[in-house]
Amino acid sequence: MNLMLNRPPSDWNPRSDSVLSDQTRAYDRMRRCCPVAHSDYSGWSLFRHEDVVRVLDDHDTFSNVVSSHLSVPNGMDPPEHTRYRQMIESYFASDRVEAFEPLCQAISTELVSGLQRGAETEMVTQFAQLFALRIQCAFLGWPQDLHEPLRCWIQKNHEATLARNAKAMAAIALEFDGYIGELLEARRRAGAAAPDDATTSLLRQKVGDRFLTQEEIVSILRNWTVGELGTIAACVGILVYYLAENPPIQAQIRENPSLLPAAIDEVLRIHAPLVSNRRVATRSVEIGGRQIAAGERITLMWASANRDEAVFGNPYEFRLDREPAQNLLYGAGIHVCPGAALARLELRIIMEELLAQTKRIRLAPGEQPVKALYPAGGFSSLYVAVL
Repeated sequence: MNLMLNRPPSDWNPRSDSVLSDQTRAYDRMRRCCPVAHSDYSGWSLFRHEDVVRVLDDHDTFSNVVSSHLSVPNGMDPPEHTRYRQMIESYFASDRVEAFEPLCQAISTELVSGLQRGAETEMVTQFAQLFALRIQCAFLGWPQDLHEPLRCWIQKNHEATLARNAKAMAAIALEFDGYIGELLEARRRAGAAAPDDATTSLLRQKVGDRFLTQEEIVSILRNWTVGELGTIAACVGILVYYLAENPPIQAQIRENPSLLPAAIDEVLRIHAPLVSNRRVATRSVEIGGRQIAAGERITLMWASANRDEAVFGNPYEFRLDREPAQNLLYGAGIHVCPGAALARLELRIIMEELLAQTKRIRLAPGEQPVKALYPAGGFSSLYVAVL
């Protein structure tokens, strides 16, 4: 009740039309004029790189336990987080990622080959989302008939999150649990004949001296799926747009494909695929001259921190010589994305294939890209011509 009585006035409205029409520009303005800002929707939003890094490095003061629902391991703090994190990292070890590369290559080759040359293609739904769905289902060993339900599920999840509709969010989570429950039950029935994939492996996975529970497995798979589907699709759309909008950079990478890994990270620093992440203060703390009380919500604005002039100079400038450790694309600290190596592999291969099979990618004249709405980054519609 005290938090309600002492709630500070709102400095901004994250869901206003002026913000949602161009999130990146709006966050840039906030970083310059009100870098620690309060709103009823987001709690305390942090826009500066140094403030976001401070939170990432201090998990004692800034907790990841932001929901009443189980979230393994994202919504945990040490020491509980440590046990689960060590187990989950094994699923993204270098040998597993390398073993997945041939299948990733085959999927990428097929999708790029299927693009109609010379015609205008809507790259978000007809390419980026298809890639994310196929690549995620392939990695987890899920059937193709889940592609469309999962695509619709991600969209509904985004809409409910933006509306902060608790009832809808609960129903959407239950829907996902149903999909995963069926997959897990089929593998249990199959016993030793179950497919040798990551999903089956989780059924046999122990944490400490016990097997994972059904709830823990579903939570892990939900976190992997939400993180992969929406973010990878956003990344592909952003990369295609950036190369189409910047022909000299596209030509530079075509001439020297070895630049692609660094170029991908730099483009995604400029145009964030993941807008924000949450924490909660465990004790009273001051950030940027603002007093944040224990128990208050904090929103880390990745889309702003990675464009902070104090760290990156001109944030709009594309440069391949930046310090990689400053790029918060995959986070930092103990909660840094465990699947970063897999994501980098997937993005490198799909972009390599797109560039190798084409001579030019250009924006479709007369078709303005439509930016995605919070909590999504990237685009909801993007027409290009592949030549």
